[in-house]
Amino acid sequence: MGYIIAEAITADCLSYLPRWMLTDDKKIKTFHLTTFGCQMNLADSSTLVAGLTTRGYRRVDQESEADLIILNTCSVREKAEQRVLGRLGDLSRLKKSRPGVRIAVVGCMAQRLGSELVEAIPCVDYVLGTDRVFELPDVIEGREGTSSVMTAFGHENVDQIEPVRETPYSGFVTISRGCDNFCSYCIVPYVRGRELSHSVEHILASVEKMAADGVVEIMLLGQNVNSYCYKDCDFPELLQRVAHETDIPRIRFMTSHPKDLSPRLIETLASEPKLMPHVHLPLQSGSDAVLERMGRRYTCDHYRKIVDSLRTALDYVSITTDLIVGFPGERIEDYEMTLQTVREIQFDAAFMFRYSVRPGTRAARFDDDVPEDEKIERLNHLIELQKSVSLERNQREVGQVRWSMVEGYSRRSREYGRARTEGNKTVLFKTDQPEVGQILPLRINSADAFTLHGEPTEVS
Repeated sequence: MGYIIAEAITADCLSYLPRWMLTDDKKIKTFHLTTFGCQMNLADSSTLVAGLTTRGYRRVDQESEADLIILNTCSVREKAEQRVLGRLGDLSRLKKSRPGVRIAVVGCMAQRLGSELVEAIPCVDYVLGTDRVFELPDVIEGREGTSSVMTAFGHENVDQIEPVRETPYSGFVTISRGCDNFCSYCIVPYVRGRELSHSVEHILASVEKMAADGVVEIMLLGQNVNSYCYKDCDFPELLQRVAHETDIPRIRFMTSHPKDLSPRLIETLASEPKLMPHVHLPLQSGSDAVLERMGRRYTCDHYRKIVDSLRTALDYVSITTDLIVGFPGERIEDYEMTLQTVREIQFDAAFMFRYSVRPGTRAARFDDDVPEDEKIERLNHLIELQKSVSLERNQREVGQVRWSMVEGYSRRSREYGRARTEGNKTVLFKTDQPEVGQILPLRINSADAFTLHGEPTEVS
């Protein structure tokens, strides 16, 4: 594995002096952090930033100003790891001109590769896996019991991992870590470990603290939130307790696994006004044969019944999904089933990917028999189909009033504000000074496949 990484980074990195010859005259005072991957990684990064700043380290916006450069990495897809390797190539050149800078690779890719990463890329100083990310302050200070490579699983007390708000108005609260599903294509159980739930008391205290600090909306995070279980509390009960026992106005959650989404959860969604009507429910494929090879443990018919139940129980609900094309053994008939399922279910949005082999997974032993150009063609066609479906779904929003949380200015114009609807859709509205964190009733006037456009309105 190491020689592949070395080729990607180029030979420049191999000419550095051994780490023991680098001087430590300049102590680490500043850090820069880049996050790759999912919301779970964003939550971990926020917690790591809090841990570093508490110790007196200062976060800077530019890598050129940092004594310590941190990459929080993702391994879910090959492309995610290639992006990290590209950044390490850039950092190898930076480190050649600034030998005193330290580079830390943390998270999923660090967990998967461990010491191989340091052996293949000498410019990397620290490698901390998913359960050791938060020990980085101890590692850079050389505290007893730490080393430059740490990938062992297991927290003595998972509730010591404190959630941190991402913005002044929103925050992530991790309710569980790891995954027990072991889908055949997925590296997550191997890089994040077995599932472990946070205590109810820890979650409630974390949410209430955020609410007291002015946070308006929280996202409860887990690899599979539906399988949350702490003592006798399951996920629907946890949602009810967060809604009733904290002052947080808006609650979201991600990600749901279809095999564990229960009728009680649907009832809870329909009865609790604080719960936002958005469910991210990965389908992955419209073919039962492909789902079986993926190890997903549900059928398309079961999935459709969940969607029907959600849309029957809730007056309004936004349903998004994940889809993979080109999985080993996917025949053209299987692919056509996915297209047909997308047409029938009408997802509001979808994250779509072509399959890439993840070493260490069960699917890595399968024959990757769909040619790459065929994967790309299938993916492009699926994207175009979903784009047309998203446009149709968004057109249904026109004329509706959506209570939307203001997030700031539009990314393209300071003449417009940007807000997020209950259904997790972006809506732009005319304003010269958006009040971040405010919840506004916005009447939707028009829509394209990706964005709604509205204006503030008065409602009784």
